[in-house]
Amino acid sequence: MKFKSLLVKVLMALALALVAPVAASAQAPAAQAATVKVVNKQVVVNYVSGYSVKAWKNYKVKLGAANDTGISFKHGTTLTVVGEVKYKKRTWYKIADNEWILASYTLSHKAWAKKAAAAKKAAAKVAKKAAAAKKVSKSKQTKQNKVVALAKSQVGKPYVWGATGPYSFDCSGLTSYVYSRALGKYITRTTYTQVHQGKTVAVSTATLKKGDLLFWGSKSSPYHVGIYVGGGKFVHAATPSQGVIKQSLSYYFWPSTAKRLI
Repeated sequence: MKFKSLLVKVLMALALALVAPVAASAQAPAAQAATVKVVNKQVVVNYVSGYSVKAWKNYKVKLGAANDTGISFKHGTTLTVVGEVKYKKRTWYKIADNEWILASYTLSHKAWAKKAAAAKKAAAKVAKKAAAAKKVSKSKQTKQNKVVALAKSQVGKPYVWGATGPYSFDCSGLTSYVYSRALGKYITRTTYTQVHQGKTVAVSTATLKKGDLLFWGSKSSPYHVGIYVGGGKFVHAATPSQGVIKQSLSYYFWPSTAKRLI
């Protein structure tokens, strides 16, 4: 029995001797991974403009009020890093004693400069596009005003069926005359063909723009056309008894469709 007891003790001692190095080797990488490396470099805080990144007292402690230094760095702030460590798959930068930030919220100076250059280029592109759109818009407004001015100047002239101006008009004769003289734009002669030109727009005072053509009757074969001049009004060669007049849009005489040629 003494021999068996001694044998058990020997075997247990051997087992412990084998396990101890394995346990020590398993712990070694963790200790090595948490070693703070001394560095001296500058980084730039890269987060969201108008917001900031917090500094924490210790990279090992769970993030929260107990570990909050009360210090934060705004987007674009340059920081000097004096220490670096990788802990739980995240890299931390030491800014000062008891001040740590996550490396993922920073960029190197080179990367920051590249990002800033790209942002500047994108902003210039947007500005150029906006300037071009403004120029086009101004050009459109000029054309619209020319059409409206010429249409209004025809008010008072007689209505004559088949007439295309300049002394008398029928409805489509007036619209074709105004576009031809104001813009040098040929828009065909009759309501049946004019309705198939341009872009269809909603017949609403909130949507209509100066110079839009308004049509009454069938959307594919209307019997009448006029020119929207803004402010809920339009100019048209109405009837032989009325001639060319400026009139307010009325639900009693509401257009069936509208076309934009400018």
